[in-house]
Amino acid sequence: MKLFLYLLICSSLISLNAQKLQSPDKNLQITFLLSEKGEAFYTLNYKNKNVVQNSKLGFIINTDTSFFDGFKVQDIKYSSSDTIWDPVWGEQRTIRDNHEEMMVYLEQVQTGYKVNIRFRLFNDGLGFRYEFPVQEKLHSFRINEELTEFNLARDDKAFWIPSDYETNEFSITTSKISEVSSLIDKVRKEPLPSNAPSKTLAVQTPLMLKSANGLYINIHEAALVDYPAMHLNIDDKNYKLSANLSPNRNGEKAFVRSQMKTPWRTIVVSDDARDILASKLILNLNEPSKIEDTSWIKPMKYIGVWWEYFIGSGASWAYSDDSNIIIGETDYSKLKPNNHHPANTKHVKEYIDFASENGFDAVLVEGWNEGWEDWAPYEKEKIFSFTKAYPDFDVEELQNYAKAKGVKIIMHHETTSSVNDYERQLDDAFSFMTKHNYNAVKTGYVGPIIPRSEYHDSQWMVNHYNFVAEKAAKYKIMVDSHEAVRPTGRSRTFPNWIAQESARGTEFESVEGNKPEHTTILPFTRLMGGPMDYTPGIFQTDLSVYGKNKSRVRTTLVKQLALYIAMYSPLQMAADLIENYKKRPDAFQFIKDVAVDWDNSYILEAEPGDFITIARKAKNKNEWFVGGITDENERTATINFSFLPKGKKYEATIYEDGEKADWKTSTIDYKISKQTITSNTVLKKKLAPSGGIAVSIKEIK
Repeated sequence: MKLFLYLLICSSLISLNAQKLQSPDKNLQITFLLSEKGEAFYTLNYKNKNVVQNSKLGFIINTDTSFFDGFKVQDIKYSSSDTIWDPVWGEQRTIRDNHEEMMVYLEQVQTGYKVNIRFRLFNDGLGFRYEFPVQEKLHSFRINEELTEFNLARDDKAFWIPSDYETNEFSITTSKISEVSSLIDKVRKEPLPSNAPSKTLAVQTPLMLKSANGLYINIHEAALVDYPAMHLNIDDKNYKLSANLSPNRNGEKAFVRSQMKTPWRTIVVSDDARDILASKLILNLNEPSKIEDTSWIKPMKYIGVWWEYFIGSGASWAYSDDSNIIIGETDYSKLKPNNHHPANTKHVKEYIDFASENGFDAVLVEGWNEGWEDWAPYEKEKIFSFTKAYPDFDVEELQNYAKAKGVKIIMHHETTSSVNDYERQLDDAFSFMTKHNYNAVKTGYVGPIIPRSEYHDSQWMVNHYNFVAEKAAKYKIMVDSHEAVRPTGRSRTFPNWIAQESARGTEFESVEGNKPEHTTILPFTRLMGGPMDYTPGIFQTDLSVYGKNKSRVRTTLVKQLALYIAMYSPLQMAADLIENYKKRPDAFQFIKDVAVDWDNSYILEAEPGDFITIARKAKNKNEWFVGGITDENERTATINFSFLPKGKKYEATIYEDGEKADWKTSTIDYKISKQTITSNTVLKKKLAPSGGIAVSIKEIK
């Protein structure tokens, strides 16, 4: 019966309007076609295997007529492109943009409404978007639903987090598509600062899939601008995914006008998982940098007054325990200090000293500014000042001290999602930063969004995140946004948007914990759109040593080292307390040595949810670094050094798990050795459960 229905559907789609496009290497083929009813569909095949079957395109808009049928093809134009461009920073020095393009011009017969669909087919996948040309009959309108489908027609293995318009900090679940409905309610029970679950069965993008026909498929979006973020509805009976646009609290999706372009819908596909991690398709679908002079944008390695707030040591972001304060009116010098506020001048100087002595670029300080006494519970306005420091934090003194030591201080702007108030203060805040020599800011959006009509992923908030990055560029400030919408490659257009969190980071190790497989999945999901400020480098993994906290970081120490390679970011933190690094200078040496900007990257081994091994060459240096991680299962990593230049010898410093290493019982069991290697060397090393391997390589001259 299912075969009969499938054949019936296919026969109704047979049309003279069917058009095909192949990727440059001919492995991928997209077919666009109109049904007899004038409905737009597409299919995608990879090496003659189905990636997505007949999948609908179109919209429901606020007009009396539908906007998904009754179309005719006015014209189709084809083009090709093969160019090279240089990112300001990244996993490789140059990126190739090689694609075939098909532009389909559609007109709705009944209304005369026009919409164009632009398809770009790369060797590693497909990007397509809708473009609304200037037209007399359709000027400004509201999109009620986007009907874009990804019809898998298979019960693929999925790596997913539930659709929620307020948060992306859920733990990742691995299951068949058919199993999502039975698991999602339990997954959504996790306590997070704000929630807005979708009313339909849906998951977030980037969605990683492994199909029964041997394909790895990643679905996401690129160039998210002036449009709500896309989640994915799940039809778990027919294995069909469809666009679920993030609404505002009024249920409204997108307000658009002619001459507008939607974000690209992206499908990265290969029969080799390593190709998914190597893909630059999403970056290629974004516009080139809008910042002419990018010389001030620098990848950074940093430490910070941060982790001590999470571990149960009693540290507080607040200067006083008095919550009866009013921003702009309370005289903080008259408040009684609580004496457990680490964002103070003396303590920050200790971090500046440590950064300077160990070659770090910057120190992040959280809790420096007025307002933390009243920041939770949330849903309150005018909580923080972004220009007034607490009495125990001397801005001028620390500015001069850091400058003398050759270290920057990273500003912290926690908004508690009072976004209107943040935008009102933004110019003053960035002017304050410029005056005091801060060139980077970590922004935060904890809690429900204010204005109260919005969600974190709604169109208005998407515009806000882009606005902050663009505004910061005018002040020559780099942005690291936390609790923001998932990245979609916008760092190409605004390379000062140097990192984001936008997922479950290391701080969760201090409470519920992150599963051992967590970081073997994130590069296939969250990191597809851009780098993550994951904050690795925790050496003291048993947090009970600090007091009441009984949590344990679920990795070995060596896996924490390997994350600097496996979890790419141009902004990398050594997140532990500095005293823990002083106790183990031999292991800390890898963090001191590891680069944050790269000439090239080599994906050596990869399987989502199981393991990743990556090698990278430091930019402008004859130095290479390797990082390998595994899930809860012990395994042997195979490192083939064929990426090294031939005919030369190199010294490899190898950081590996000890014989008894195990994330449950013996996390700080490691050994360090040196070995001469060449491009012909193949190294096999055992990784402990939730363990790793880290290698630093230098040429022997």
